[in-house]
Amino acid sequence: MRKALFFVVVLLTVALATQVFAAERPRIGVLRFTNDTNAGWWRASVGRDLQDMLISELASTKAFRVLERKEIDAVMSEQDLGASGRVSKSTAAKMGKIKGAQYLVAATVSAFEENTSGTGGGFGIAGFSIGGKQEKAYIAVDLKVIDTTTGEIYDARTVEANSSSSALSLGGHTGAFHGGLSTYAKTPTGKAIRACIIEISEYLKCSMVRGKDDSCMDEYAAKESRRRENTKKSIELE
Repeated sequence: MRKALFFVVVLLTVALATQVFAAERPRIGVLRFTNDTNAGWWRASVGRDLQDMLISELASTKAFRVLERKEIDAVMSEQDLGASGRVSKSTAAKMGKIKGAQYLVAATVSAFEENTSGTGGGFGIAGFSIGGKQEKAYIAVDLKVIDTTTGEIYDARTVEANSSSSALSLGGHTGAFHGGLSTYAKTPTGKAIRACIIEISEYLKCSMVRGKDDSCMDEYAAKESRRRENTKKSIELE
């Protein structure tokens, strides 16, 4: 009897915790990505492709209630907050029309670098590297989380990712790429993009769901410190 009662209590506790978690999940929308770089892979449709990728990644965490892109696009135009991350009174009013959205995520590709090094002796096909060289890619995305009630920036962070491919390596599968990014799916560029999307979702889960006082934020604080130091060093070398 005691065992049965114990299991009932456990089940009720789990069910209650699940309901509380579901009720507290932030409801967010993701705006179309923008670009401040000269990256050769950027096309008109890529901002929407990256938007869809981040929406899917956030939904897969089960930590958020995520709006569909169509819900966002029906209210926000490219000239509004989604285009630049800037906040104005008129934009804040339009944000309030998005049903139930507590926060909007705005992201801008702020840096992209790629290079190839090695002795040669290889060849490339449709973006794939085969033989005697190594390709590297680096991407940085400036992230803003905007409170839809006040129009203020709730959180801001620069997220980075690196990727490389070595000789005779085609790279691993990096997830669903389509549209303007489809030809980059298994390249260092594609892997860096995918890694950055995943890093964004993990950071948002840490800061918005687990809380800014959670221990997971220590890891991101360390990453931010390293990023700032590396930026300072690069400026000094110029």
